[in-house]
Amino acid sequence: MKFDYVRVPVADGVELNTAVAGSGSPIVLLHGFPQTHLMWRHVAAELAVEHTVICPDLRGYGASDKPAEDGPDTYSKRTMGADVVAVAKALGHDRFALAGHDRGALVAIRTGLDHPEHVTHLASLDVLPTLDMWNVMHGVSAQVGFHLYLMAQPPGLPEKMIAGASDDFFGHFLDLWTNDPQAIPADVRRAYLDAARAAIGSIVADYRASAGIDIEHDQADRDAGRTLTMPVTVLQQDWGSMLGFDAAGLWKAWAPDLHHVPVTCGHFMAEEAPGLVAREIRALLTR
Repeated sequence: MKFDYVRVPVADGVELNTAVAGSGSPIVLLHGFPQTHLMWRHVAAELAVEHTVICPDLRGYGASDKPAEDGPDTYSKRTMGADVVAVAKALGHDRFALAGHDRGALVAIRTGLDHPEHVTHLASLDVLPTLDMWNVMHGVSAQVGFHLYLMAQPPGLPEKMIAGASDDFFGHFLDLWTNDPQAIPADVRRAYLDAARAAIGSIVADYRASAGIDIEHDQADRDAGRTLTMPVTVLQQDWGSMLGFDAAGLWKAWAPDLHHVPVTCGHFMAEEAPGLVAREIRALLTR
């Protein structure tokens, strides 16, 4: 399946590098850290047989623009979610399904909460909503998320520390979080590392937002009783057993129409188990 590339303007002069293929009902796929839209290469090709598949690089990642962090809103998930809606509309789609992995899943969740009139179905791969993610991190077990705390620090130090050993830093997660090293071949790994090295400032800003303004937005929604109104599928490793929380229960509070699927593959499930991911997304779209 051949994907065409376009640069789509979203807001304030920012353009997102976006791959598009297929025809039929649209689905937008959002990548995670420390990756680019390439993480969807297997799943996107399979879904494009029946759907219009839209795979942007998030703002600050890959070949998309990387605006300087001008306050907390620049990389808030609210801003990044508005980018997603703008991309879909620019490509002719007012309503679309949405699937996200890791950071992309956090953007997808915020998009679904802020723009339910546009998002028909939502799939989240291997995250908890931001507010719950921070709430379950505690004690020694929280060391698995050391990068969350590092990149939550004020501008300056985390960027310098990561720049001093960027391949080691980003490569650490590519190695640690996969159960199948062959799932990310050498050329794709190199593409991820090169893209991440060129985006250190914006990647840190994305994470910094999740330790501040994104929590505020989640808490406001929780206080207002706002939930995801569309059908939601969550694919998730069993982090709950390790950190002592009920993942499905936490998700149910946000997504009343929830299908929660525990998986045994590693974090990079769209690359390790693309058939499973595509099958669950297809099933979601029938609900």
